[in-house]
Amino acid sequence: MKSPEDFSMLDPKVSSEPWDLYQVLHEQCPVYQMPETGAFVVTRYEDLRAVLKNHEAFSSDVGSLGGGQFAGIHREILENGGGWPHVSTLQRTDPPIHDRYRKLLDRVFTISRVRELTSHIDQVVDLLIDRFVDRGECEFNDEFAMPMPGIIIAEQLGLDAGKVEIFKKWADAMLGAARAAVATEDEVRANAEMELEAQLFLADIFEKRRKQPSDDLMSALVHSHGEDEEPLTMAELQNVMHQLITGGFETTQTAINHGMWTLIRHPELQNKLREDESLIKPFVDEVLRWESPVQFLARRAVQDVKMGDTLITKDSMVLVGYGAANRDKEKFECPHQFDIDRRNAGANLAFGSGKHFCPGALLAKQEMMSSFKLLLDRLEDVKLAKPLPEPVHRFSLFFMPMHDFYISFKKR
Repeated sequence: MKSPEDFSMLDPKVSSEPWDLYQVLHEQCPVYQMPETGAFVVTRYEDLRAVLKNHEAFSSDVGSLGGGQFAGIHREILENGGGWPHVSTLQRTDPPIHDRYRKLLDRVFTISRVRELTSHIDQVVDLLIDRFVDRGECEFNDEFAMPMPGIIIAEQLGLDAGKVEIFKKWADAMLGAARAAVATEDEVRANAEMELEAQLFLADIFEKRRKQPSDDLMSALVHSHGEDEEPLTMAELQNVMHQLITGGFETTQTAINHGMWTLIRHPELQNKLREDESLIKPFVDEVLRWESPVQFLARRAVQDVKMGDTLITKDSMVLVGYGAANRDKEKFECPHQFDIDRRNAGANLAFGSGKHFCPGALLAKQEMMSSFKLLLDRLEDVKLAKPLPEPVHRFSLFFMPMHDFYISFKKR
């Protein structure tokens, strides 16, 4: 029997296919301390919910924990180039400070707003399919999974949807922290310079929206303060946009990729979903559970906390394992099987839990449901056109971005 010492979370093969590691941790060490970094990894479903609810013991403000050995270089490039330092907003704050930022987004990502957007989402999906449907194959990641959510989030923010590929490059650079444990100095410099480019571009738009408001989220952020409140600083505006751009791309893109990969690995589902559209929602829920686009996010232990047999020491980084919790057999029967009939798949933690539950979850799920309904309406016999690279995913401690993903199909 393997033990936790047989795995390294910094091994790209393990981070790409962590399921065996999760099973070992669940059985032997549900709260595990990474020997490489000292971070504590929480893997059980109920333990995760406890951590996410306990803001007094586990803070979302992890800025004091640093950002890798080259974090100083990153800060220097931003500041010397006329950019803004990273400050804590939204995902990186705790209540009650968090509440101010969250209210801004909750006004935008409402059920009614997503319902209004659904027909437009369908139009974007159809437009993207139009571009490759006659070829019989495509690179699914770049031609569909990336631009589909990218166009929608760009439009909601008030950005030019025609520049979605540039915004994606910015998002990848902003997510460089997910590779901080293994990033080289050259990678950090390149990411910082790309992020600086994004900051300067966004600052210009913020100033324009300050003088001439539009009906978009960037205008709402600039003018969000009440009579007795200070407006958000440019550093705060930049940080909120950082999270919206990265969240709008990375997680939904990965979820759509994983959904298509699931249909290829389980080809019988293609006809099953096509024949009964009511199964698309449970399919989406199970995709999010089975291969969660966000595997980990970080918290900081504000005090010593005993969890099971493990003492999590004050000021330690705590990696909250959403992907691991969604494979916990105490919550999900036969968790390593993909089961479209799973009754509690919707209880997955792919979008978090509690105060920091993802504000864009409703939009992301609608984007997935529209995508798979229309993809299955227009494509059949979907297969891999080329073998997937090994490992399948690019290295990240937190996310699961796929490498090239070529598919072939027949036009319906």
